[in-house]
Amino acid sequence: MKKMKRLAAVTLTAAMAASMLTACGGGSGTDETTTAGGAAPAETTAAAETTAAPAGKDSAAGKDSAAGKDSAAGEGSVYYLNFKPEQADQWVALGEAYTAETGVPVTVVTAASGTYEQTLKSEMAKSEAPTLFQVNGPVGLASWKDYCYDLKDSAVYKDLTSDDFALIDADGAVKGIAYVIETYGIIYNKKLLNDYIATEGAVISSPDDIKSFATLKAVADDMQAKKDDLGIEGAFASTGFDASSDWRFKTHLANLPLYYEYKADGISSTDAVKGTYLDNFKQIFDLYITDSTCAPTLLSGKTGEDAASEFALGEAVFYQNGTWAYGDIQGNEVADEDLGMLPIYIGADGEENQGLCTGSENYWCVNSQAPQENIQATLDFLQWVVESDIGKNGLAKEMGFVTPFSTFTEEYLPANPLLAAADEFMKNGSTSVTWNFTTMPSEEWKNQLGSAMLEYAQGTGEWDAVVTAFVDGWATEYQAANN
Repeated sequence: MKKMKRLAAVTLTAAMAASMLTACGGGSGTDETTTAGGAAPAETTAAAETTAAPAGKDSAAGKDSAAGKDSAAGEGSVYYLNFKPEQADQWVALGEAYTAETGVPVTVVTAASGTYEQTLKSEMAKSEAPTLFQVNGPVGLASWKDYCYDLKDSAVYKDLTSDDFALIDADGAVKGIAYVIETYGIIYNKKLLNDYIATEGAVISSPDDIKSFATLKAVADDMQAKKDDLGIEGAFASTGFDASSDWRFKTHLANLPLYYEYKADGISSTDAVKGTYLDNFKQIFDLYITDSTCAPTLLSGKTGEDAASEFALGEAVFYQNGTWAYGDIQGNEVADEDLGMLPIYIGADGEENQGLCTGSENYWCVNSQAPQENIQATLDFLQWVVESDIGKNGLAKEMGFVTPFSTFTEEYLPANPLLAAADEFMKNGSTSVTWNFTTMPSEEWKNQLGSAMLEYAQGTGEWDAVVTAFVDGWATEYQAANN
């Protein structure tokens, strides 16, 4: 993945923080390692890979580190099981920098797309288990709560701007800390959309006219009919259902009917969804697969890289993904100034006031079963990551993260035009869509939903099977997870 450039987005950081007051409040979902988010966000499909930072720079041993204490090689080590393949190289670089400064060995292992939970279980069974890992929220925490060190006295917790970014149990123990706040929606190419607006009979006169599903569908349908004139392959980039892409739909798109159901019922989690908005879910999914760069029969083999490439090369106008996708887009046919974002409209009442989907499912946890010296080394490493210039630069400018830590002042903000686009929705008073997919009962639920969606898209299954997977599957998986 390409690295981010510099851009300031102070308002976005504050506004994202405000939206997260509700985004982190529900029960947790599954993994996008177990999925997106999940995995979400823009995962790769490489096999798990291990990289160890150089173990010992004697000249650095004994120096004061950014963590504020003397540390030397041999006094503990750090093993981070990283969830985000797209940031694997940057985490390795941070580990190497920390080792060079302190002498403390840092090992980074990155799980392949869709395999984090399995990899975590495997690695935790080893004698040298990860000292730092992640869960995706309360549901993910439930499986690992006995392995989570209480972070309430840690420096990284004290640097957190709000408890809304922490997983705190009934006893007040801080089991996990969110380290990145992200946003997703429908990314669009402003130039191509304006080219469409210039065509005869265009149904809008400005991108700002798209404030509902009905308008989005009218635009996409007309655009698909004029695709040859516009020089595109389709209105939407391919809705791929291989493991590198399906999380965008079985998790991120499925968040929309869940969000509106929770909102209507005044709840933040449930043991049994009703499927109130599944007709709305169907119509947005139908739009994706109909006004597309490829036939629905090809979706099983289409990857996340395919979709990113189609958008980046100007073959598609719309692309459902998040702020993390900028690294896949930049440097190609779409100029930074032509990147915009729209909410994912599904035809729900009041959606004209809807904003983008903002939240987090990325929570750091420190392994309480690790040797004490490794726990301390890991706490020191986390403090260095969120307080040192090198660490803050790595998270914000190299990885492109918006973080919930008070130490990230204006000069440590990511360079990402998609963040600026998201910032506009924050400024105009739109209501952000919370990440309720963190309450999805299991990864198996998402997999069954994804399979049913693909069968429907290919014409080998009925929509009723999607409804069954969503509603009946939820009750089954929730019961299995809570017995």
